[in-house]
Amino acid sequence: MPKAAAKETGKQITILFTHDLHDHFLPVKDEQDGVLVELGGYDRLQSAILTEKKNNTGALLLDAGDFSMGTPFQTIFESDSPELRMLGKMGYDVVTLGNHEYDYQAPGLAESLQAARQSGDELPRIVQSNVIFPTDQNANLTPSLRSLKQAYDDYGVKDYVVIQRNGIKIGIFGLMGVDAASKAPMSEVKFTVPIENALRVVKILKQQEKADLIICLSHSGTEVDQAKSEDEILARKVPEIDVIISAHTHTKLPEPIMVGNTIIGSAEDSGKYLGVIKISQESKSEWKLNDYHLLPINEHLPGDAYISKIINRDKQLVDEKYFSLFDLSFDQVLAVSPFNFHTVDRIYEQHHEEQLGNLISDAYIYAVKKAEGANHIPVDVAIVPAGTIRSSFFQGNITVADVFNLSSLGIGPDNIPGYPLVSAYLTGKELKTVCEVDASVSPIMDDAQLFMSGMNFTFNPNRLIFNKVTKASLQRPDGSVEEINDQKLYRVVAGLYSAQMLSVAGDKSFGLLSIIPKKRDGTPITDFEAQIVKDQVSGKNNEVKEWLAIAEYLQSFEKVNGVPQIPQYYNVTHGRKIVDNSHSLSALLSAPNKIALTVYAVVIIVAALVSFIAYKIVKRKNRLERDSNKPDNWVKI
Repeated sequence: MPKAAAKETGKQITILFTHDLHDHFLPVKDEQDGVLVELGGYDRLQSAILTEKKNNTGALLLDAGDFSMGTPFQTIFESDSPELRMLGKMGYDVVTLGNHEYDYQAPGLAESLQAARQSGDELPRIVQSNVIFPTDQNANLTPSLRSLKQAYDDYGVKDYVVIQRNGIKIGIFGLMGVDAASKAPMSEVKFTVPIENALRVVKILKQQEKADLIICLSHSGTEVDQAKSEDEILARKVPEIDVIISAHTHTKLPEPIMVGNTIIGSAEDSGKYLGVIKISQESKSEWKLNDYHLLPINEHLPGDAYISKIINRDKQLVDEKYFSLFDLSFDQVLAVSPFNFHTVDRIYEQHHEEQLGNLISDAYIYAVKKAEGANHIPVDVAIVPAGTIRSSFFQGNITVADVFNLSSLGIGPDNIPGYPLVSAYLTGKELKTVCEVDASVSPIMDDAQLFMSGMNFTFNPNRLIFNKVTKASLQRPDGSVEEINDQKLYRVVAGLYSAQMLSVAGDKSFGLLSIIPKKRDGTPITDFEAQIVKDQVSGKNNEVKEWLAIAEYLQSFEKVNGVPQIPQYYNVTHGRKIVDNSHSLSALLSAPNKIALTVYAVVIIVAALVSFIAYKIVKRKNRLERDSNKPDNWVKI
């Protein structure tokens, strides 16, 4: 954005910001204009921060949440809190919490906050204004919420903070957005309406604190559709906010969004960019934007030696405390890929079969068979939602850390990071419904796109919603195709979180699609943790983690020059998900399911009623016209 000269007498401030760092202490690979590049890395980011602070006296450094979860560094989130301690060492002034800070549930976040505090390190202040701790009918907190509330109090988490910088009184508060809150279902805490809380806090900052500048660290995000763009709505509803640092949607805003006088900035994710906002005070209540830009954190920036040292120390802790449990290490090469897989962004952009999804789902089936040994019951279908794919593989060596990054979500009942695999049974009819969830729900909710092993299906995106799938069949390991028996139970494997989400598919289909995961005897599953796949061969009975299943599968590939190599099979698609874009009448209306038949029946009935009413109206009108044309002395004989 072009720079505009500020008034000489006006107060000025530079705001440096990040968000959605997701534990990316190290650089990440990304595709830009078809070229593979490495961006980010906290040592490079620190170099950029120090340069900006040197050139801009009194610059603020802020983060809008989701600074954790996404790489192996999250595995010491509870014990060592490397994220908050690192942000403190990098000089962050204020941060807020995102939904992923709650991934290890209330006890995990409580331990992380206490570990950070007890480290004695300098830490950033935390603001979060719309969190509440629900109590039972006796006004008591659960033990886990009590520990989290204590950790909040001990750390000093506040609704807002006021900072004096460059003669400016700055009020900073944090918000958790509606969509973000829905992505933290296991947090135990509740989040109240963001706009109502923003109005409340802004009133305090204006009237009581007499703040000159108000900044919101909003873990809400922006969307192309302004009606769904939470931070744009926030800016319209609460115009007294001067600057919104917008997180959660991983949006890259090369230019800020201006809503009235409110500046909204976003710098993508993973520390790929450092956001820079420079403003000056034009009057007591107005701020002028002088400069806004995103500074790429790339190979042209030197790595800060001090931060590099801390990163290496934390890598060693990850090896000692986590990867050693699996006889693996952070940088250990598991396999080599002769080609690039699609980036996560590309996976989300396109609704079709995905090679990486094929590899992951095949890995689940392989790992279950290996873990169960002689007691193995064949798996019919493995399911992988797009939302659980957090990274990708690129040409070259694939390390243990790369595999963990790919499937880094969650924690198991064993309190060891990583969601475990679970086994469930679905009827053939429900398997077809799973295909319909992919075909009909994915356009509404892109992280619900499903990739499967053991099934092939065809769908037409132009057909009636919830009736898009036109063909579905089982694909057996020997390559044979088997018709699905609607009444038969089939064994399905998925991650713990993914399996639980299958049962709530009806929420997104208004109850029209029903999937009820079952035990082998056909009774509904009430405790998914009891269905976790365990390693029965080693004698340890350990949970089979999603990421570990992928690691073991990679190690099973044929070796080239002594290293397992991903086969070319995963460089192409295999008809597991076929998109038929036909617009012909037969393609759109053939083979209707019960939902479509019901809709068609309603349409026909409504059309018939409309036609009948129209007929009666026309008939009456014609009669009235005939009557009006008769002579006054006309008498019917």
